Amino acid sequence: MQRIRLRYTKRGRLRFTSHRDFQRAFERALRRAEVPMAYSAGFTPHPKVSYANAAPTGTGSEAEYLEIALTEARDPGPLRRLLDESLPPGLDIVDAVEARTSGLADRLTASVWELRLTGVDPADAERAAAAFVSAPAVEVQRRTKNGVRTFDARSAVVSMETRSAPADGPGDRPCAILRLVVRHVTPAVRPDDVLSGLRAVADLAPPVPAAVTRLAQGLFDEETGAVTDPLAPDREAAATAPQPADAPAAATAPA
Repeated sequence: MQRIRLRYTKRGRLRFTSHRDFQRAFERALRRAEVPMAYSAGFTPHPKVSYANAAPTGTGSEAEYLEIALTEARDPGPLRRLLDESLPPGLDIVDAVEARTSGLADRLTASVWELRLTGVDPADAERAAAAFVSAPAVEVQRRTKNGVRTFDARSAVVSMETRSAPADGPGDRPCAILRLVVRHVTPAVRPDDVLSGLRAVADLAPPVPAAVTRLAQGLFDEETGAVTDPLAPDREAAATAPQPADAPAAATAPA
């Protein structure tokens, strides 16, 4: 059995697809691409696909991850292209590696989020971000299936930066952009929780819903404050693995 790890995106209108919608689309793509999938046992076998920390419905993402199990070995590069061609534009398979290490989910400890706040003056966003970051705790509420839950949204936010979006025309409304690094904690702190916190500490309320995109997710580096590529250990393991003398050279991993 071979395991392949994939990075995929949710762009444009496809950000409104739910995780279940993507699962159905991806299983159809597996059949179209004739991928030799391994299946679970039992009365209702399912293809062995493991999803890791999917983004909430309505948010875009450049860094979603999953792992598939195959019954026959395949080159990750051509497999990625076949699957990408079998999915609708916006759900794009952008990277693929053979799984040579364990614990992909354990390497997803933080995310980088971008929040586009149309109609918000960048100076107001900067003041609100400063108030949020300087607060020892920011309590927010979220409705769950078990009722309303109150939790601290501040402790999970490692950093928060603001900048202004360039205007496309003289009549464009102001637009502030927030970039967050958020740890994956329990309960999970989502971008809308951070927006609730900004409203609580600084009365910042965008006039239109924020456009939210996950730019990266991976292992948080405590020294640099960066979120690292979770597929890098697999690429490094493949590069250092010994190959038989008559084996062809390994294909270059896609960027």
